[in-house]
Amino acid sequence: MEGLLVRNRMFKKGAAFMLSLLLIAGLWQPLPSVQAEESLKVNAAAAMLIDANTGQILYEKNADEMLGIASMAKMMTEYLLLEAIKEKKISWDQEYTVSEYVYKISQDRSLSNVPLRLGEKYNVRELYEAMTIYSANAATIALAETMAGSEAKFVELMNKKAKELGLKKYKFVNSSGLSNSDLKGMHPKPSTPKDENVLSARATAKLAFDLIRDYPEVLETASITKKKFREGTDDETNMENWNWMLPSLVYGYEGMTGLKTGTTDFAGYCFTGTAERGGKKLIAVVMDATNESGKGDYKSRFTETKKLLDYGFNQFDQKEVIKKGAKVKGFETAAVSKGKEKQAAIQAGEPLVIYVKKGENTNYKMKLNLKGSEIDENKKLIAPIKKDKVVGFLTVTPQKGDELKYITAEEQGQAKVPMVAAESVEKANWFVLSMRAVGGFFSGLWTAAIDTVTGWF
Repeated sequence: MEGLLVRNRMFKKGAAFMLSLLLIAGLWQPLPSVQAEESLKVNAAAAMLIDANTGQILYEKNADEMLGIASMAKMMTEYLLLEAIKEKKISWDQEYTVSEYVYKISQDRSLSNVPLRLGEKYNVRELYEAMTIYSANAATIALAETMAGSEAKFVELMNKKAKELGLKKYKFVNSSGLSNSDLKGMHPKPSTPKDENVLSARATAKLAFDLIRDYPEVLETASITKKKFREGTDDETNMENWNWMLPSLVYGYEGMTGLKTGTTDFAGYCFTGTAERGGKKLIAVVMDATNESGKGDYKSRFTETKKLLDYGFNQFDQKEVIKKGAKVKGFETAAVSKGKEKQAAIQAGEPLVIYVKKGENTNYKMKLNLKGSEIDENKKLIAPIKKDKVVGFLTVTPQKGDELKYITAEEQGQAKVPMVAAESVEKANWFVLSMRAVGGFFSGLWTAAIDTVTGWF
């Protein structure tokens, strides 16, 4: 028995020694590297991750292929509605009378819908809430008819607005995002039953970017997890938000604020998600998301969105490259023509904040471009110049690594810092300008004479 105890003690000591060696060896292993974009595997036909404030691109996959967007098309309907409210073309209390088309669609409960009674009146606000919270399709068509008289006319507005916003690859054929084949032969003309709403991931991200930039109040409604439609009536309907990543729902994600899900047989499982943490605001787009086995389902679109958002929040820092009011080294002054002073002090009119990979210590190249309409042929600013006047833009690019990329050329301007005059420069009077001209003339003669004499020897 005693020998057995000794052997047990020796075994335990040996096992502890081996465990210690393994532990020490483990401590010497390098820490996991920051996850690179190349190693981020997103199971979706296309995906996009951008900063919601500037449009800076943090991740993209197959971003320019036009794909089905399903109910994410409602983001354009939301944009046009909120624009019409702002411009007082319609009001929240304005009433809509249900058409036969809207009635028939609303009665199809295999689609996401709230029941709307033929000939009954509903106000714009309750239809908007049904669309934004519950993705109610007939309610969306009702809003389209309210704004444009018919859904066909509204589709024209959708495509026109897409062009105005700078979307590059898009085609809207109805207001709801349903397949035209689901609209019971009443789809907007001249589209056909086979037509679908299609956008690229880039265009979808840009649409979401513009929507929450111009109308951030949309998130107040998009973040409502549940609400009753027509509470206390025979048509009372429990509206539960399809965005299951809202914090209190099944796939709750910290900081999730919106925005729009979408699912059809044609488009697959899609989601445009918006989230905010620690001052960072991100927009993630996944189109036709699948699980690891390649099969689409409701969970997969949220799983893949979580990957994107985690990547943005965990692997990037926000870096203030230039502070507002900073005198940027190498660009402290700009030459002035016809001024009392020959140089104007300039400084950054706005800060430049960009996302950088954690652990990266990047230096930046800078180039100053003065405003073309207010400089002379020698690229000098023309006096007079008022304090705080924008005199040009400083373009910033990393010396190494990838160039800063933005969602469109318009947002690319976010990588430019407006440079302003730090003080006013008055225009010189005629006498000073005359003396400078005379001095310049004789200086030129003197230089020419020296060059001539030098040539003799």
